[in-house]
Amino acid sequence: MLVGEKVYLRAVEKSDATTIYMWENNPENWKVSNTEVPFSMFDIMALIEHQADLRKSGQLRFVIIEKETERAVGVIDLYEVNFKHGYASVGILIAMDADRGKGYAMDALQELIKYTRDYLELRNLQCSIHGDNPASIALFERMNFRKVGVRKGWLRYKGSEIDEISYQLCLKEN
Repeated sequence: MLVGEKVYLRAVEKSDATTIYMWENNPENWKVSNTEVPFSMFDIMALIEHQADLRKSGQLRFVIIEKETERAVGVIDLYEVNFKHGYASVGILIAMDADRGKGYAMDALQELIKYTRDYLELRNLQCSIHGDNPASIALFERMNFRKVGVRKGWLRYKGSEIDEISYQLCLKEN
């Protein structure tokens, strides 16, 4: 378990499947997760099983738990983990609007950065953010991720083209 000031991160359990099923199948979250079709409960359970071995799957999901209430507020993912070259991609979802802007994502990201640097011994983290997501852009920039590129009109959502912004954090510098 990774413990921050406001939240702690723990591995996904099978008992989280219903909550994750609801979050993943909420169309309001599909834009940031690039989801096009709903997930089945079978899909969710298979993902939980698949992620049990980080070195084999290249993915790891943590549930973000608010410390005060012991309530799950979101997930933070490591994916495309490459131990040979020492990098991984990061994604964060704070599932409900009411829980956003409370510092949970920043606290979770701080703990994930320490974990990837100190325990997994990775050298770099990267993320890709929709250009129209100022909250995520501000979060990653506050956490010293550097903007390394923009893919113009790379993403489409409801008929609009959206830039994708790439950020990188060199863990040895932080």
